[in-house]
Amino acid sequence: MDYSIGQVTKMNNMTISQLHYYDRQGLLPFIKRTENGDRTFDEDSLKFLEMIICLKNTGMPIKKIKEFVEWTMEGDQTLPGRLDMMLDQEQNVQQQIRDMQANLEKIQMKIKRYENEMK
Repeated sequence: MDYSIGQVTKMNNMTISQLHYYDRQGLLPFIKRTENGDRTFDEDSLKFLEMIICLKNTGMPIKKIKEFVEWTMEGDQTLPGRLDMMLDQEQNVQQQIRDMQANLEKIQMKIKRYENEMK
């Protein structure tokens, strides 16, 4: 089944302009077009887009995402580079989680302080 750009943006909670931006940045070379030039997404395209969104949401720069996309399009010979990239991103995300946990603990301490002061 193919999906329109409107359907894809709704499914991924994004705007059409965001998707167009990704396309202009070279992140969507796998997108097919209809005879009218409309972009369409199949199931594989949706999965690829989900990975792009995941990488973006975890702080990977567009330049690195583009490199990931290009390597993926090149095939299996780029697997070692893609693995290294994912391992690096995993470490980045784990650090983000630790940082967020530390921030959450500070907020929770402040909440306890305020609650105690209000008693």
